[in-house]
Amino acid sequence: MALLRSLLAAGCLATLSFAVPLLDSGLLDIGRVINNLQPVDMDGLELGSITGDKVRGVNLGGWLVLEPWITPSLFDDTGNPDIIDEYTFGKLQDHDVALAALQQHWETWITEQDFIDIANAGLNTVRLPIGYWAFDVSAGEPYIQGQLPYLRKALDWANTHNLQVIIDLHGAPGSQNGFDNSGQRMDLPTWHTNQDNIDRTKAVMERIANEFDAAIYAPLNEPAGFRDGVLPVVQQYWKDSYGIVRASSHPEARVLIHDAFQELDSWKGFMTPPEFQNVAMDKHIYQIFSDAENQRSEEEHIQFACKYKEQLSSFDLVIYVGEWTPAKTDCAKYLNGRGIGARYDGTYPGSSFIGSCDGLTGSASTFSEDYKTFLRKFWEAQAITYEQGDGWLQWTWKAENADEWSYQAGLANGWIPQNPTDRKYPDICS
Repeated sequence: MALLRSLLAAGCLATLSFAVPLLDSGLLDIGRVINNLQPVDMDGLELGSITGDKVRGVNLGGWLVLEPWITPSLFDDTGNPDIIDEYTFGKLQDHDVALAALQQHWETWITEQDFIDIANAGLNTVRLPIGYWAFDVSAGEPYIQGQLPYLRKALDWANTHNLQVIIDLHGAPGSQNGFDNSGQRMDLPTWHTNQDNIDRTKAVMERIANEFDAAIYAPLNEPAGFRDGVLPVVQQYWKDSYGIVRASSHPEARVLIHDAFQELDSWKGFMTPPEFQNVAMDKHIYQIFSDAENQRSEEEHIQFACKYKEQLSSFDLVIYVGEWTPAKTDCAKYLNGRGIGARYDGTYPGSSFIGSCDGLTGSASTFSEDYKTFLRKFWEAQAITYEQGDGWLQWTWKAENADEWSYQAGLANGWIPQNPTDRKYPDICS
């Protein structure tokens, strides 16, 4: 395997004619943090390849990065309401207790059977979130480690079942967005305020790109470009992480950057050829994280999704809609954070009642036929529109108690087709 990788890397370097941009001096400092990273065993990993088809895929959310709304039982079973994210999951309970719970979760939440089912559903890609803490807790963070064997298994399973993998660095030191899905929920992210945070993130990305074989590397999930001071740091980090991948043992891999919650037009001309090659943009499209979005009618949700056609088809990089959902409300338990309610039913601080969440979240057995029909229409409108770009990855494959978000539940209950190209409403965006 090592020889094959070396030959492939050498061949790619010999044939690629793009220039790698000079990295800022911060990259020169990553050597001082490399030694703190957990060693990674390379045995059994296979080199991915990018398919020529549209990307049609799913996220493996809530597995190697915890999210309270995806697996609420993990948090409820602690009996401690102050455990609100993966950081506090390790900090506020006994280490052995936390480790045992996580090992059971890692072992059972996603298995090879899930990869078989994903492939059988006609999908070709999985996006796999992992946090920096799987590699590095050198600053004394209380995170529980042990994720890496499961990352290795996932890559093996994907290779066996002909699925390409996006390895997505989902959380960075200091949090890049303040969301619980970054590992640590906080009012204001601090990743961008400390050069050591940046250097540690680069070091982790270097380990990932050198030691785990994937078709696509996403150097950071959802940096909060809407916060003061974040966007310039992110823009430089995208260039630096591109250089890291190009200098790695996988120089041919695609580098997937995120729009940092900015309008796509503001990114036009950024990291484009000929200076940069094989760069793609990741855009996440949700319609549920504001009062106004929750107030939309079902038809307005569909129309809003359809309006993305021109933006996606005219963008100057390869573009994926890397997260989206057929859900029309923020009703899922803990979706806005553990202990925080929903805008839709007025339990979110400062929100006003729009309607009851009954029958809109939880088990599909509580969903009306009309609601399931809407879920199918909304799913198709988004799948059709997002293929005007280069494809999509729904968030997420499974959830304990939010079937409206679950690709697996959608397949089982009929609002997601067994073949993702089948259309019951082919003219829905016409």
